[in-house]
Amino acid sequence: MQRRIDLNSDLGEGYGAWTMGEDAALLQQVSSASVACGFHAGDPGVMQRTVRMAAARGVAIGAHPALPDLQGFGRREMRVSAAEVYDLVLYQIGALGAFCRASKIPLCHVKPHGALYNMAARDAQLARAIAQAVHDYDTRLVLYGLANSALIEAGLEAGLVVANEVFADRTYQADGSLTPRTRPDALIHEVATALAQVERMIFAGEVVATDGSHVPIQADTLCLHGDGPAAVELASALRRGLEARGVAIRPVACAQAGSGEM
Repeated sequence: MQRRIDLNSDLGEGYGAWTMGEDAALLQQVSSASVACGFHAGDPGVMQRTVRMAAARGVAIGAHPALPDLQGFGRREMRVSAAEVYDLVLYQIGALGAFCRASKIPLCHVKPHGALYNMAARDAQLARAIAQAVHDYDTRLVLYGLANSALIEAGLEAGLVVANEVFADRTYQADGSLTPRTRPDALIHEVATALAQVERMIFAGEVVATDGSHVPIQADTLCLHGDGPAAVELASALRRGLEARGVAIRPVACAQAGSGEM
């Protein structure tokens, strides 16, 4: 049986006259794009352009909802209730869904961003709120979350298709969580090291944590961050390396998702 994985990147993270990342180049490498919905980055014009670029490349499109924190790029935790999280996630899915519907292309998945993503990975109540928002918008959407986290469990409980997400450029802790960005060993900068970590996750089903322990992990989709200085180089090298090992690069399950046409 051929190994396969989805390559996803967080795109559309500019705002007004300010741009971030090389979206057009990254779209040449990925199979899925998670598009910012205006709360941590993005605006209506950026969302529209990103959706159209992704569609032109045949890249599956997903919503990338975040906490309302433009100044902090959605990476600062906030005290929010489960009800608030449900509302803000549903709101953002609907915003991106409108652009997909207008362009007659499907919205395929939902992947929370930054602090919201990490909070939902460990907080079952917040995770259930996100999963319920996705379910109530369209049960055919795929929910992306940190592999083996509370968000994955909540998605399964809600009857959603889920995608366990792994990272090439982030290190892991013994409990399967990502190393906080505040630590100097949080990021992996060497392409060879990143590729070796991804290959271990795909072929061995594990990742080596910073303390040397081997943590079981499931890899359905691989995040390729688009905001780093060498993002395109890393994405290209990872794709070449995986394909050379016979790994097929495909979206998770876009054919199951709808375009918002209820």
